[in-house]
Amino acid sequence: MRFPFESEEAQKLNRDIFETIYYAALKASCELAKANGPYETYPGSPVSKGILQFDMWNVKPSNRWNWPELRSDISQYGVRNSLLVAPMPTASTAQILGNNESIEPYTSNLYVRRVLSGEFQVVNDHLLKDLTELGLWNPDMKNRLMYENGSIQNIEGIPDDIKALYKTVWEISQKA
Repeated sequence: MRFPFESEEAQKLNRDIFETIYYAALKASCELAKANGPYETYPGSPVSKGILQFDMWNVKPSNRWNWPELRSDISQYGVRNSLLVAPMPTASTAQILGNNESIEPYTSNLYVRRVLSGEFQVVNDHLLKDLTELGLWNPDMKNRLMYENGSIQNIEGIPDDIKALYKTVWEISQKA
């Protein structure tokens, strides 16, 4: 989708995805509670009082999902799980899939991976692909990326739209 992390489009997509995940998790947990009863310490929990996660943050969900119906079902049957979502990836799966080790921006576009067989440099695969397609990836670019500690923001010749896509966590507003 190629949305810069700070963009309104990325923020909206993030909200939509996580609202959908949360809704589906609550709905499935409610179905399990309908069949097997709620989890042991459900009574007295926020959700037993009708307080969902977004309520605790004063966030209003979209109208995409039927929240009133789900709230009604939860008040009648409860939920089977006290914990519902754990966004991936972990360090292991990220390494296997060539992704970042979290859902946050990269801390660097270049880093050293240490494994039993030694150390090797890792370049953000997505950045590498883009720079290669633009004809910009070469040994000099790799050296400049190392000199800039994994940041491309001060490297001349890289288009601004690419710079916006590959800001590191240190280059993004904390309010994004």
